[in-house]
Amino acid sequence: MVARKTVDEGEFAGWDTYDLKDTFDQVVGPFYFRADADGRMRCAFRAEQKHMNAGGRMHGGCLMTFADIALFQTAYQQMEGSRGVTVQLDSTFVDAVKVGDLVEATGEVVRAGGSLVFVRGTIAVGERTVMTFSGVIKRWKEA
Repeated sequence: MVARKTVDEGEFAGWDTYDLKDTFDQVVGPFYFRADADGRMRCAFRAEQKHMNAGGRMHGGCLMTFADIALFQTAYQQMEGSRGVTVQLDSTFVDAVKVGDLVEATGEVVRAGGSLVFVRGTIAVGERTVMTFSGVIKRWKEA
């Protein structure tokens, strides 16, 4: 199982992250998450120059990666300790993200069946929606 850790200092103090080394998540992130008062997961990261494309706006691949992270965090409770893989991830890019923006994602589980979990969510900078996404996770248990 991947080790979660709570951040002790800085902008994301009190948020959780994964204690991963040499993974794609860490190269692109790090990404942070916590439960809101209503129990729904919120994911976040601060946009840096490394996230930008040649046009000076966040690369779509970075937003897609963040959406995939948010997909799993949103479904965390429904996963019930099982692992999973993304089998579908759809996105609609709505607005641009600039260096320094706080990027946040929230979502909801639409349906959780025996092996599939359906999720939809929104990525925003403040009150401004920058992307919507929906996806399907195929869950499986370790043998």
